[in-house]
Amino acid sequence: MSFGQGGPFDGPGGSSSSTPDWGALAEESEAQTRRKRRLWIGGGALAALAVAGIVTAAVMTSGGSKGGKPTAAPTASDEAAVPDDKPSFPDVSVPPPPNPRDYISDPKKDKAPLTPATLFPQKSMVVGEHTYPRTKTATTKDCTAGAQGPLVSSLSHNGCRQLLRATYSKGGVAVTIGIAVFDSPAKATKVMNENKANLMPLPGGGVPSDFCQGTKCRMATNATGRYAYFTIAGYLNGKDVTGTETKAQQIARDGGAYAFSQITQRGKDQAAKAAEQQLKDARKKAGQS
Repeated sequence: MSFGQGGPFDGPGGSSSSTPDWGALAEESEAQTRRKRRLWIGGGALAALAVAGIVTAAVMTSGGSKGGKPTAAPTASDEAAVPDDKPSFPDVSVPPPPNPRDYISDPKKDKAPLTPATLFPQKSMVVGEHTYPRTKTATTKDCTAGAQGPLVSSLSHNGCRQLLRATYSKGGVAVTIGIAVFDSPAKATKVMNENKANLMPLPGGGVPSDFCQGTKCRMATNATGRYAYFTIAGYLNGKDVTGTETKAQQIARDGGAYAFSQITQRGKDQAAKAAEQQLKDARKKAGQS
């Protein structure tokens, strides 16, 4: 085999020479190049679409349950369909709480039992850091029987209904507290303003019968609601109470504070009981009893 100009040839018994068509060869080469380019671009596009599909599938399955199943996000209608498990009750309309002062000012409301056991229930009078054991209690419908001097006429003229007394003693001093009951706050205030606090002392339980009789003792009067209250305090040994003396003055102040607190507590207790009844009535009316 021999190569002529431009390429090999074969021929029986000799050789021949031919010239290639360079233009056709160039066109064929260019056509092949274009086909390869189109194939690569198309394949690349398909690969990109495949990757996008994989990513989408991954996003859809990432929020799924442990079993691998995708979980669809709840729609607005699905959320609205969730039932409300909270129980519903009809509204209960409760009146305003009663005012405790109304119960110590109005005899129509002030209906709780009124005795030494309910007004002075504690065995000792405790005021701040001071404690005084109770020695004696008494009550009378004839208020003048527990008074002396000008207080007798003052209680009588203003219609005193009941006078309750209690005596407390400690450390050589004692105080008798008197609480008088009237039909109105105006009557109690009138007795207070007359400043005739001549309460009869109540002896007993270690307090001598001549306590604050013929000696100078400290006396005071005040009022709250339809109640006027009095104190008389002094020494058990008959010593006079002077302006500079402190022991009898302290028990006298504590006695007045204690009387006020006991009357006030009476109003609070009755108001609380009335409020409880109002709530029961309101619930019954609403069908919640």
